[in-house]
Amino acid sequence: MLSIHAHPQRRSVLLLALAMGLAHRGPPAFAQAATTAPGPAPADLRGRTLDGQAFDLARLRGKVVMVLFWSTDCAVCRDKMPELRANVKGWQGRPFELVSVSTDAARAAIETHQRLVQLTVPASQRFTTLWAGEPGLQHSFGPPGQLPALFLLDKDGRVVESHHGRVPAQAWDRVADLL
Repeated sequence: MLSIHAHPQRRSVLLLALAMGLAHRGPPAFAQAATTAPGPAPADLRGRTLDGQAFDLARLRGKVVMVLFWSTDCAVCRDKMPELRANVKGWQGRPFELVSVSTDAARAAIETHQRLVQLTVPASQRFTTLWAGEPGLQHSFGPPGQLPALFLLDKDGRVVESHHGRVPAQAWDRVADLL
């Protein structure tokens, strides 16, 4: 059993351990918990945006980032766009970015969509878009699988959560937690 009457420095370590739920197993468990393995490598996404600008996901470190793989012929994806745009506007001024990667077979499909966006969506609700078929596009997310495929990255660029298919509302709660 741990004693809170220990030396003052040890007492603060023990109280911290108790608060973290680590001390009930005694010092060996606390010692194990203090050593952590390195986390996963930061995600990678590099290429050109639809408007021809160089893009490197690494430049967004320090921000919470959502990377969305989608297609203009995916009804669920199109249905999700108003919610995504509203959240982009809502998180404006905060360290948050949404980056989309179109998986359309033909670049013309996403270009047509982007022209409509430019005409109908306020600038405050637009986000960076890349096309998966762009020569030189590289990413570490693997095949997106079921669309939409959403990957949430922490401020260190590491994937902390992913969703395939309908994106749950809780994903936005997670963004708030990471900010």
